[in-house]
Amino acid sequence: MAIDVSARVLIDGAAQGCVLRLSQPISFWGGVDPANGLITQPLHPNFGAEIAGTILALPGMIGSSSSSAIMLELLHNDVAPAALVMAEVDAILGLGVVAAEEIGLNGIPVLQCPIDAFVSGHVATISRGGGIQLGGTG
Repeated sequence: MAIDVSARVLIDGAAQGCVLRLSQPISFWGGVDPANGLITQPLHPNFGAEIAGTILALPGMIGSSSSSAIMLELLHNDVAPAALVMAEVDAILGLGVVAAEEIGLNGIPVLQCPIDAFVSGHVATISRGGGIQLGGTG
């Protein structure tokens, strides 16, 4: 059974992929390897997970203004998530997507909404304008 979610659009776009819902906030600076898209923060519960191509559902961010640079590198290296869905707005992470688009790289949708309905391994389809359809396993 599909669930429809409406999200606040921070950066518009469309995407589809399997959800990876992080169980705790993360710092992209030192927590995500920009070369391969793996979570490298040793004590993070999702350590070793691959974010490339996922609909990455983030409960929050652990600050570092360098997170935008990591997002830019992830996009440059084609190992970025297909979309970001954030429970809390993080302008720094979105800035990396904007910077990537400014230099001619493909951006990704960045949305804000509660992430309670997002289940890792389930498929999510994001439509332009902030519509999200959550389905079963992919």
